Amino acid sequence: MTLGEALCSAAHALAAVSGEDAHFETKLLLQHILAVSTAQLYSEPERVLTSEKVEAFRQLIRRRLRREPVSYILGSCEFYGNEFCVDSRAFIPRPETELLVEKAVEFSCNYLDDATPPSRRPILIADVGTGTGAIAISLALALPQVKIYATDISASAIEVAKLNCERHNVSNQVILLQGNLLEPLPEPVDLIVANLPYIEDSELAKLSPEISNFEPLLALAGGGDGLDKMRQLLGQASGKIYPDGCIFLEVGQGQAEALTPLVSSYFPEASVKLASDLSEISRLAKITLPASS
Repeated sequence: MTLGEALCSAAHALAAVSGEDAHFETKLLLQHILAVSTAQLYSEPERVLTSEKVEAFRQLIRRRLRREPVSYILGSCEFYGNEFCVDSRAFIPRPETELLVEKAVEFSCNYLDDATPPSRRPILIADVGTGTGAIAISLALALPQVKIYATDISASAIEVAKLNCERHNVSNQVILLQGNLLEPLPEPVDLIVANLPYIEDSELAKLSPEISNFEPLLALAGGGDGLDKMRQLLGQASGKIYPDGCIFLEVGQGQAEALTPLVSSYFPEASVKLASDLSEISRLAKITLPASS
């Protein structure tokens, strides 16, 4: 079998489960097996594949046909311009979550610009429900002067985050803590960022097999209204964040409106601003606490 034939036949087979993404996914899987660039993939269509490579490629295609996510098959995914190890122990980082990182970097840079050295202490950030560690590590790489606590209730997810911290050489900057939301924090922080589970219980059965059959339920289920974990986090926040601190929460479609009164019930003086993703969906809530809180 030639490279071109493998690409064509596999894309045709994956069309049933991947639709318009079939060719792109096939390309990724074939590149993974052959360890070649995109340019090589398309410039050598007559290259004959060994029987071992053909069988290895077919095994990956069979896994995808069983609806396993491509990121789990490859063992990695890209987030905020960096590659992260991923497997079924942790939720796959989504592109829309890059908005959270972007806004957190913006907040931190403004904070550092406003600081009065040397009396101002370094900024402290908590990434709650860190999963693969993608958010915390992206922040660490963008903000080498900050210290980041990354928490997760799942010991398995913490293992994945540890691998990624080591991969990106930020183990001294990102402190991994196992525990429920803010409970493990040893000190208050200036900024809390969290992409918590926000799928409503009634929606779980409607998720695609790629999500429901492979990704950890613990990272998905947000309770009856999808806000249970956010409610818990806000309830724990007092004493875990400094006055005039900020909380960034990613929310699901249609949840932003319900979050504002929820925040007010815990922090009546806090301000809430919403930010939309590229699809114009309100995806991020910025909660700014007053200096007197």
